Amino acid sequence: KGNLDVRLKRLLDKGGDGGPAVVAGKPDESPLLERIVAGEMPPGNKPVPAGEVELLRKWIEQGAVTARAEPDDPSKMSEIAEEDRAYWFFQPVKRPDVPVVQAKDLVANEIDAFLLARLEPQGLSFAPEADKRTLIRRAYFDLVGLPPAPERVDAFLADSSPDAFAKLVEELLASPHYGERWGRHWLDVAGYADSEGYTIEDHVRPDIYRYRDYVIRAFNADKPFDRFVTEQLAGDELVPPPYWAGLSDEQKDSLVATGFLRMAPDGTAAGDVDQKVARNDVIAETIKIVSTSLLGLTVGCAQCHTHRYDPIPQTDYYRMRALFEPAYNWKEWKNPGERKLWMTPADVVEKIKAIEAQAVAKEAEVKLFLDTACDKVREKELEKIPEEKREAAKVAVKVEEAKRTDEQKALAKDYFNYFNVNGGTLELFDSAAFSELRKRQDEVVALRATKPPEHVYVALTEPTDKPLPETFVFHRGDPDSPRQPVLPGDLSIVEDLAGSKIEPKNPSLPTSGRRLAFAKHLTSGQHPLLGRVLVNRFWMHHFGKGIVATPGDFGRLGSLPTHPELLDWLANEFVSTGWSLKAFHRKVLLSRAWRQSSVRTPKAEEIDPDNKLLSHMSLKRLEAEAIRDAMLDVAGKLNRTPFGPAVPVAENDDGEVIIAVENIDGNGIHAPKPVPAGDELRRSVYIQVRRSKLLSVLDTFDLPSMEPNCELRTSSTVTPQSLMLMNGDVVRTIARQTAERAVAEAGAEPVARVDRVWRLALGRLPSETERAKALGFLTEQAAALAVSPVEGAPPVDVGALTTLVQVLFGSNEFLYVE
Repeated sequence: KGNLDVRLKRLLDKGGDGGPAVVAGKPDESPLLERIVAGEMPPGNKPVPAGEVELLRKWIEQGAVTARAEPDDPSKMSEIAEEDRAYWFFQPVKRPDVPVVQAKDLVANEIDAFLLARLEPQGLSFAPEADKRTLIRRAYFDLVGLPPAPERVDAFLADSSPDAFAKLVEELLASPHYGERWGRHWLDVAGYADSEGYTIEDHVRPDIYRYRDYVIRAFNADKPFDRFVTEQLAGDELVPPPYWAGLSDEQKDSLVATGFLRMAPDGTAAGDVDQKVARNDVIAETIKIVSTSLLGLTVGCAQCHTHRYDPIPQTDYYRMRALFEPAYNWKEWKNPGERKLWMTPADVVEKIKAIEAQAVAKEAEVKLFLDTACDKVREKELEKIPEEKREAAKVAVKVEEAKRTDEQKALAKDYFNYFNVNGGTLELFDSAAFSELRKRQDEVVALRATKPPEHVYVALTEPTDKPLPETFVFHRGDPDSPRQPVLPGDLSIVEDLAGSKIEPKNPSLPTSGRRLAFAKHLTSGQHPLLGRVLVNRFWMHHFGKGIVATPGDFGRLGSLPTHPELLDWLANEFVSTGWSLKAFHRKVLLSRAWRQSSVRTPKAEEIDPDNKLLSHMSLKRLEAEAIRDAMLDVAGKLNRTPFGPAVPVAENDDGEVIIAVENIDGNGIHAPKPVPAGDELRRSVYIQVRRSKLLSVLDTFDLPSMEPNCELRTSSTVTPQSLMLMNGDVVRTIARQTAERAVAEAGAEPVARVDRVWRLALGRLPSETERAKALGFLTEQAAALAVSPVEGAPPVDVGALTTLVQVLFGSNEFLYVE
């Protein structure tokens, strides 16, 4: 209101209506500082922090000098300062020289050299190498998310060849469970969910599982990550439309991959939402998923205004939005149910039609049977009607109830049984006929159940018969306040570095080609952000923490890299080795750094208490899925069947979310039905991820809720976890199954049983002290169970062993990986 312009220093000197705002060299005579100290500027309830006030005071005191000459026209000055351009993350990725270190005998590969180069100046080094039993358990959980079988541990311990561990790594990388483990990591950052979220209904996405399966297959096949990223951003633009059956498997994969852009919570199918807001929220959340997973920046902060900390002008946000608007046109929106691609092959369609024709024919037979049975009952009931009224009743029974005369209505009331013979009441008159009817109806249902499933794909596609929508900057993010139009593009600060620009329309494609151009731009090998973001995330899953500890935010508010040269070397190496993640794994797991033990030294604790320099391997708590899967595997019950529709979850009447088919009876009571036998034992990656109903046994151990995605999992230690391990029905059941397995495999001897459960759960034999305590514990438990027997409980010796297994499941040695 005082006409003060603060964009340039000379405008501060000039001041507004009240005169100069800053007097160089005289902070106490500068009105700007005075107003800030008084809390009058800026307006609102967020005063400038004391440190910032003191910084401003010193700047004025030292002459209020500028870093460089100011532009003549403030309206034309760049929103990105030179200091922003100099920030490390926006510099080109260069391959640094591998440092020379003193402890050359500890350098297995380049990773070790970079880490030792930081450790040695501090007088630190690596911890001793972990023992083989620790290494195999670490490698198994790292690469496949399951514990090694006792027999596999024995074989590894017996292998004295120098390449024993390298062979183990190759074995695990070739396992089909590798893709399930590492695919789950990617599904986190992609925001994978089997439901729409957004509204309380949280509608299920029954066909989105194909994206999950695509991700798992891609990891197992070591699909080059540049192709993996390109397919997810623009797989539809790699496939010539129209999209229907007859495409190759590779083309179908490309379409399914774009499910990545369908992961955001989407409430636009609900009838009680503001469609304009809901549609724009879907686009905003999609941009957040893309930016945090691939760019490592919180681009979403620029939706309403220029980013306050990172060099992302508001126009950049809408340039990125323009990449997706041809497919996500908020003015010509398609609800989730309208976006599906029907890709069922012709032979499958014919089989479905043939089965349906058989079912229709059977239904006709069932109807004839029902009609015949009802006619027989009516003949008997007709005899109970006075003879003079029978003809009238025979006529009236064929008339619709609403069209009957008063006389006919009276007949229906007086002779209720005759008029109410149907499939629902047949059981009251002829139980044998009713049983046969139900049998025949069930046969029709069973026949229809043999239909092969239709191939329905959830993909992102662009209409090719409509003009491209124009994207505008929304004033303060309000779609009702469009301002200047913008063209599609990457972030301004990195676009030139990547050496390519994104055109509004690729004339050689039926689609706009924007997303494909963006994908090629990102994966050109010149883009400064993507490679760093990816290898940092991979590193995080190996070591527990990224080189940048905030994997979704490499900007000013994120953490600085602990080893910037190593990060750039890894990013360069990743691209130069063909974007191969498995090559990355080999490099990491065969390094001396990854194979070191978790033993700490007092000096390391003093100098590097958070282990940022990696002077030892950090302990890692198993993720929720790995805990459940490991328990099932130990019990010998894990169902390793891969792929397919998500195993459903439902809330029971106690409010617990269990594996079951959702069912709510007429009184609103949750009465879930069991899933097909064995499905409750599937790996956790195949269990339905319902945004509003996370499986309780996983939720307790920090399974993330996808709102819209998970950039970094938390690992808490809270009371409900202990209560779940002690009292949870699921844990108790698995513990009993483990005890029964041990009894079957070890026999009747208590010592053999104790040894077997120890080896199954922890991969080792108990010590003499542990064995003695365990045997005493079994004796106490058996005596207690014998005093208070419970109907349906297992024999007391199995019950006691079950409790011992629960103790092991709750131990740190089971829940953590060294």
